[in-house]
Amino acid sequence: APHNPQARSPRVFGDYELLCNVGSGGMGTVWKARQLSLNRMVALKMMLAANFARPDYVERFHREAQAAARLQHPNIVAIHEVGEHDGMPFYSMDHVDGKNLAQLIQGTPLPSTRAARYVHMLAQATQHAHEHGILHRDLKPSNVIVDELDQPRIADFGLARSLDDQLDLTLGGQVVGTPSFSSPEQLEGGHGHPGPAIDVYGLGAILYFLLTARPPFVGAAIESTLALVLHEEPVAPRLFNPSVPRDLETICLKCLEKDPARRFPSAQALADELGRFLRNEPILARPVSPPERAWRWCRRQPGRAGLLADRKSTRL
Repeated sequence: APHNPQARSPRVFGDYELLCNVGSGGMGTVWKARQLSLNRMVALKMMLAANFARPDYVERFHREAQAAARLQHPNIVAIHEVGEHDGMPFYSMDHVDGKNLAQLIQGTPLPSTRAARYVHMLAQATQHAHEHGILHRDLKPSNVIVDELDQPRIADFGLARSLDDQLDLTLGGQVVGTPSFSSPEQLEGGHGHPGPAIDVYGLGAILYFLLTARPPFVGAAIESTLALVLHEEPVAPRLFNPSVPRDLETICLKCLEKDPARRFPSAQALADELGRFLRNEPILARPVSPPERAWRWCRRQPGRAGLLADRKSTRL
């Protein structure tokens, strides 16, 4: 039978003493633990027992660990050990004291410069992952922990995949990612070869959240959120928070373009643009003009656009 870490006192799991449960998700549960052989604090992620019978879940859990273990960057939570104990897959990683960005915001936007600085570092970390062939695919505020040195660090590569992997964007027919922070192409469940534009969108969604204290899109139910992501433009951040500089708003909205080709071509390009903003240099991106915005809306909503045109013509 798989090991039950809650059945012993003190709770010992192989080389680890489990101290307290710090979170859980669909794939596994995370514990603050002490690695006994090295006497160091770590975070230990174990697969939930209910998932043992699902070979695809076990494979995905191992893929998460293997993907993250390939990455060594100061703004990515480092993996120490990947293994199994009593049949239970696990991996250990840095234990980061701090709050994630969702906990940090608590309904109040960050100062624009601080938000830009965080996402600048996250974009560089994401570029490092891309250069090692890894997409994150679930960049969102709760997956970024701010440590005691005020450095944001990306965690949880649970949806990570190789850039060389030709599989589709779904897992078992389900939408991959978190709808409020996912790109349109992820939510469409389209087949094909996803690229860095997915993570550029996620970084833009994080920036939007830091500037406005809300996701780019949120509906009353998951279906309405999906419809907003797929068919509507995000409300300009300055309408929620007038203190946001226009250049930073332009950068944010470029990340959130529906068409991946209109986003920054790489996470590094986004980092470079945020660097220009932070140095008070002119940015390269340009805001979308009102006529262009209207034209795009008509392309996405031909039925509604035609109805409006008919109503206008009957008034004349």
